[in-house]
Amino acid sequence: MATLGAYSKKHKVTVVGSGNWGSAIAKIVAENTMEHPDLFEKEVQMWVYEEELTVPTTSKHYDAGSKFSTQPHKLTRLINHFHENVKYLPGIALPSNLIANPSIEESVQNSSILIFNLPHQFIGGLCDQIKGHILPYARGVSCIKGVSVDSEDVRLFSESIGEKLGIYCGALSGANIANEVAQEKFSETTVAYDPPPMDSRTPSRNPTPKATTPQGGTPSSSHLDLTAINEHKDTRGKTSKIKLIVPPSDLPPIDHNLLKTLFYRPYFHVQVVSDVAGVSLGGALKNIIAIATGFVAGLGWGDNAKAAVMRVGLLEMVRFGKMFFSNSVHTGTFTEESAGVADLITSCSGGRNYRCAKMSVERKVSIEEVEREELNGQMLQGLSTAKEVYGFLKKRGKEEEFPLMVGTYRILQGEIKVEELPDLMGE
Repeated sequence: MATLGAYSKKHKVTVVGSGNWGSAIAKIVAENTMEHPDLFEKEVQMWVYEEELTVPTTSKHYDAGSKFSTQPHKLTRLINHFHENVKYLPGIALPSNLIANPSIEESVQNSSILIFNLPHQFIGGLCDQIKGHILPYARGVSCIKGVSVDSEDVRLFSESIGEKLGIYCGALSGANIANEVAQEKFSETTVAYDPPPMDSRTPSRNPTPKATTPQGGTPSSSHLDLTAINEHKDTRGKTSKIKLIVPPSDLPPIDHNLLKTLFYRPYFHVQVVSDVAGVSLGGALKNIIAIATGFVAGLGWGDNAKAAVMRVGLLEMVRFGKMFFSNSVHTGTFTEESAGVADLITSCSGGRNYRCAKMSVERKVSIEEVEREELNGQMLQGLSTAKEVYGFLKKRGKEEEFPLMVGTYRILQGEIKVEELPDLMGE
């Protein structure tokens, strides 16, 4: 774990987002800032989209004689009073050093580490609000699963955030069901962060190891080209448009060790890698495979069939990453990390994409109908991802190289039957 050593300043941390997963991550982070006062300021800000509500009757805090239970109050006040997000993470105690704040500008002020955990459709608008209110040398971690895909490109949410704000941003993803993590049931995750070269320019800082996946080493400060110190490569190996600001030398470097310290708990194990693209792709493509697995489960074909679909799906996930992000993606990210194979297994065992696909076959109705009936307004990410990935592959003439993903889309479109999937998967 990282130690402060000769560094005289500490990192202030803000979590942008306070839903189910956002509150669970904020809990972890606040526990760790409290335990490591040499590295972090104790108080963690959590930005909350403000709304008003009364304490639910099902809550342990409900009291018919209390104004909190009989009159609407702002969610931030309820969180800060009860130290619990009574709406989005009920029943889970939050650390007292976690402060809910309805002002996004105030939440991010003077924070050197920004953790983004909100629905992806709000990224652009929130970044527009944040821009100009953050430290110019801040760094970020996106906990937003998936990627943005259209026929023209595949974009990582972490890079979209980074470009909007002019900062470097990594990613966190894994087999992480928010309620289980919040209840401190054992799980693990993957943090992907490829430290920009300028973050290691101070001779006293140690190079950040490329941990856990087979990757090359980070150059030491003596080998850096200081004329290009504000430049770094994106996940496709191109020079990024962002001109990063070098963090002050009296702050501990944001490297693999520090990020493991920030996120690791005895119940939440963390592996840190440098493959941001691989970690991000894993969180998106696994949803397509989960739908395919649900389809064969709905036919009653058993565990052997589900395992076969997962195996082929994992191979196609690796192929997609290596084909379109060849400069940074590593096979091990998919086959060894929580963000890859573990998240795939979880999603193909009981995730909502799997469950809805299974029910659609059993009920002989479209998966969209199941979505409307079962998800209370929530959307199946796998449906849009399957469509977007198909359009992306078709434009490049690569459909034949991804028979399972393409076949899943064609089933969703009603072009072929689920029973034809094994033939499409090939020998």
